[in-house]
Amino acid sequence: MQITTTLSANPTDDARLAEILANPGFGTHFSDHMLTIEWTPEKGWNDARITPYGPITLDPAAAVLHYAQEIFEGMKAYRHDDDSIWLFRPEANAERMKRSSERLALPVLDVPDFLEAVEELVKVDARWVPGNPDGGEKSLYIRPFMFASEKFLGVRPAQHVTFMVITSPAGAYFKGGIKPVSLWLTEEYTRAGRGGMGAAKTGGNYASSLVAQQEASGHGCDQVVFLDAQEGKYVEELGGMNMYFVYDDGSIVTPATGTILEGITRSSIIELAGEMGHQVTERKFAIEEWKEGVASGKITEIFACGTAAVVTPVGSLKYAGGETSAPASQDLTMRIRDALVSVQLGKAEDTFGWMRRVV
Repeated sequence: MQITTTLSANPTDDARLAEILANPGFGTHFSDHMLTIEWTPEKGWNDARITPYGPITLDPAAAVLHYAQEIFEGMKAYRHDDDSIWLFRPEANAERMKRSSERLALPVLDVPDFLEAVEELVKVDARWVPGNPDGGEKSLYIRPFMFASEKFLGVRPAQHVTFMVITSPAGAYFKGGIKPVSLWLTEEYTRAGRGGMGAAKTGGNYASSLVAQQEASGHGCDQVVFLDAQEGKYVEELGGMNMYFVYDDGSIVTPATGTILEGITRSSIIELAGEMGHQVTERKFAIEEWKEGVASGKITEIFACGTAAVVTPVGSLKYAGGETSAPASQDLTMRIRDALVSVQLGKAEDTFGWMRRVV
């Protein structure tokens, strides 16, 4: 793939960049450049270019604005102590975007082209990848996304599609130390049903979670728990994270996918926990098993994971008419978290082959 590069005539100056990287937050600052590739049936993927970051122009009839034909990914780049820059499992993001493309009738961007697009943008904006001399967990968050950009109001797969990548420096998810997240169990709203888009990383899944998240916030909780749409009894996922339940015999259960997103952090934890000697089972997990397991002491820890938070302990679960307290232990949760973050930041050997060097 031929990528042309037009550098910004007004890049962020060093002093301002240092100020941003000292306290980047999440998703509020963006690097100097972005990558764009167009697709049509006649030309396939074409006009790959890196240009200065800035607004894009869409026709009011652009299909994505009316029929939500859109997908995205979330991934990170890390600066190691030797100043090298690495991506965490980018091939897995590329493969998941392929699956999302197929589900939403979008053209597939092949894995090598996805990797090249991401890597070239990271190279151009390498100075935006924060370091961690203070032992923190800063990174460069990378957002590849694809949308129907055709000017057309008919309901069919778009004949013009745009793929883009933007990047944003990210600070540690938890400020002031890691704290368990409190959860609200919604029994009115569901995220996705059998045959739906739950396993695709598409904006509509997140839009459907927002009203339930408002419900959770109204009950003083950090996140919302969704149950399956068919029977309303099996735990699926949080608004944006996958879940794990640790038993007193050391075994771990995580809800089976199919109607939920196959998280890359999730699959990494399954491998990592297995290497640590824990049997991990993917299966249906009933909400009553959660409540009874905590009450009896059989469930000793609960944690959630995602790209932004990596791993977080889960606290209490609130629901209409009651509350289930948090398990007392966070030992395995924190050991898994520390092991995963250490690989990402280059503090531990990458025995899994997860890291891919860019610079």
